[in-house]
Amino acid sequence: MSAVATALPRSRDAVDRRGIGVLACGHACVDMAQGAVPALLPFLIHHRGYSYAAAAALVLAMTITSSLIQPVFGHYADRRSLPWLLPGGVVIAGIGISLSGLMTSYPLTFASVALAGVGVGAYHPEAARYANYVSGSRRASGMSLFSVGGNLGFALGPVLVTPIVLVFGLSGTPWLILPYLVVCAVIAASLPHLLSFRPDAQPGSERGRPTTVAPRGPDRWRPFSLVAGVAAFRSGAYFGLQAFIPSYFISHYGASTGQANAALTVLLLSGAVGTLVGGRLADRIGRRPILISCMAVLPPLIVLVLVSGQVVGFVLVALVGFFIIGNFSITVVLGQEFLPNRIGIAAGVTLGAAIGVGGVTASLLGLLADAAGLTAVMLVIAALPIPGLACALALPRRGARDAATGRDPAPVARATTARVS
Repeated sequence: MSAVATALPRSRDAVDRRGIGVLACGHACVDMAQGAVPALLPFLIHHRGYSYAAAAALVLAMTITSSLIQPVFGHYADRRSLPWLLPGGVVIAGIGISLSGLMTSYPLTFASVALAGVGVGAYHPEAARYANYVSGSRRASGMSLFSVGGNLGFALGPVLVTPIVLVFGLSGTPWLILPYLVVCAVIAASLPHLLSFRPDAQPGSERGRPTTVAPRGPDRWRPFSLVAGVAAFRSGAYFGLQAFIPSYFISHYGASTGQANAALTVLLLSGAVGTLVGGRLADRIGRRPILISCMAVLPPLIVLVLVSGQVVGFVLVALVGFFIIGNFSITVVLGQEFLPNRIGIAAGVTLGAAIGVGGVTASLLGLLADAAGLTAVMLVIAALPIPGLACALALPRRGARDAATGRDPAPVARATTARVS
């Protein structure tokens, strides 16, 4: 005689705070390396005599190495989970950025920054996968908490780098390795907890065999490509601002190096606030309206920076950061929802390949800065969100999940009905 019983895992509608906290800390650490590179540029230009183009190419080294490797790791993570990339990516990023100031030749500096980018690229897809798992049905909120770790890391980059270089010179960057070692140890100790959220670790599996997972629907490549387009154009503007806001404040406002890097910190910290607000609003009123609103307000705000004074410029930079980074987690979640069977690749593209456009854009903007000046660069940056807005407007009104609330009616990892004797 047989009976049918449901073997559902415990309800995970809420975000697991421990899991998302650990992942966000790792995200902060790896993205601290990305935030440190723009903060190093004024020092490298002044002390090493690098041109704007050479300095901007270091941003390219970081973003291209991380972005090219992310879809590759995402592809393999979709086939077989690679949790060792979580602590491994953190420590590789730390080694690369800590060596960057020690290198006296440009090729070695470029290689050190590129090594840090490899660590960043190794961490992101697997971390985004587990952020999806531990967020239950509140994926936009969970991903916003994960993303805000990255925002804070970007902001901590200049906060840590500036005083270290001012006191010790560029040879002081090895001190940056310390937080990476600590966070690496914390992630390694937390791996068993994170692994418990994998679908094949849910109740209902026997003797290590994975639970049957409910079908998640077909992958929708066309709307996913639109989300990738939004991420790409937004990233072009974002990385352009990272690379040139400090130099713009110095050349046009007469700001000191410390004040210029403070503007960069304001951009990144306000983005962290925007990420939290944007994620919560997206879970309540939908992803698409928030995405469209954020992209629409960016061009006029960036143009206003050009006609304001230094004090108002700080306020405008804060608003730009709020809106340009505020939709970051939304594009990641939308990407994973449009490719429900390839969430590693979705994360690799929205966190990696599309963001790589930002590094390429920053490098090209460096050439433009050398040829036409920083005002021309800022005008181009102001125009970049416009095609991103067009991609957002073309997204289907009903998203991958519940169009009204943006919520998935069931957790990501859900066991199906099991037959027992």
